[in-house]
Amino acid sequence: MLKQLSIAAALAAAAVAQNTPSLADALKSSSELSTLAGLVPQDVLQTLSSASNITILAPANSAFEKVSPQMLSSLTSTPGAITALLQYHVLNGSYPSSAIPDEGAFVPTLLTNTSYTNVTGGQVVHATTDDDKVVFFTGSLSNSTVTTANVNFTGGVIHIIDTVLTIPGSVSDIATAAGLTSVRGALVSANLVETVNTTPDVTIFAPTNQAFQNIGSALPGLSADDLTKILTYHVIAGTVGYSTRLANGTSIATVNGANVTITVDDDGIFVNNAEVVIADVLVANGVVHVIDQVLNPNNATVADGDDGEPAYQSATPVSEAPFTSGQPTPSAPIGGGAGNGRPTGTGSPTSSSGLPQATANAAPAVAVSGGFAALLAAAAFFL
Repeated sequence: MLKQLSIAAALAAAAVAQNTPSLADALKSSSELSTLAGLVPQDVLQTLSSASNITILAPANSAFEKVSPQMLSSLTSTPGAITALLQYHVLNGSYPSSAIPDEGAFVPTLLTNTSYTNVTGGQVVHATTDDDKVVFFTGSLSNSTVTTANVNFTGGVIHIIDTVLTIPGSVSDIATAAGLTSVRGALVSANLVETVNTTPDVTIFAPTNQAFQNIGSALPGLSADDLTKILTYHVIAGTVGYSTRLANGTSIATVNGANVTITVDDDGIFVNNAEVVIADVLVANGVVHVIDQVLNPNNATVADGDDGEPAYQSATPVSEAPFTSGQPTPSAPIGGGAGNGRPTGTGSPTSSSGLPQATANAAPAVAVSGGFAALLAAAAFFL
């Protein structure tokens, strides 16, 4: 898919007239980018101007007004965070809107700093289309909609977006934000938090709290080793399995050593008999798919997503979600702020019809001149 995207992008780029403006002139040409044009330091502008074959996702004036105080605090307190955020807004390749396929594509950015990402080739954005608009999904399934597409400049193309992108966080942080506190608590109990946070190129199938609650009677007697075997059966290492890469009938080895079977049909995506209810939650080191059942490494033959057979046949539900005691309260739900999660259980996993509409960030606005402007002016950005 990415190869086809690159070919389409190259053909579109070849059709652009040779009298394209410089980056500085392109920024000045749009009234929507006056804030960005005034904030980007001269050395950053020169670096980007000398680059070629890139796509800049440029926040509109209104996007800066929606930057939350929490984001500002994180940027100021974390070394390199501003640089990382800027790099995450630059795609590695020139992608006009016509190059974005309806089924979506996961496009690498220039964010490769291992303090922020552990994805080979650079952290990605999920580019897709929704009602003829291009939408970029980023950390916590926040979305940014392109308001003005295809502003060409000598090094590539600019798309003006309505929301500042969110860099994907760690697996444990995303589990907390998504309310997957049973998963997080189980990882803590098995001493696997650091492992899942730092292993590069992972695919994680994360059961909901309800999924753990539904088999709650089977969990209290588990040894630490048994719990580890169950949790590692939900992790694939060495392959970032975005939804567009999950093929029907594929059998994939997990960290546990046993395989899971992928089913992709009109009803959605299934892992063994568990349905993916939220797909493609980007994390710092790969992707998380939220599933509605806990997978059982001792019952891997339950591979038909439509048969309804439970993976833990003798288990019964309990009144409270297991492993949640002492876990942090969800503070930034999946899709909160800029958008909502993408459920896949009601239609094709690659259908744009299931995508949420972009909504305004509800966080209080900040004074750009005294906040984000000062941060950008101080950024030591290099590509």
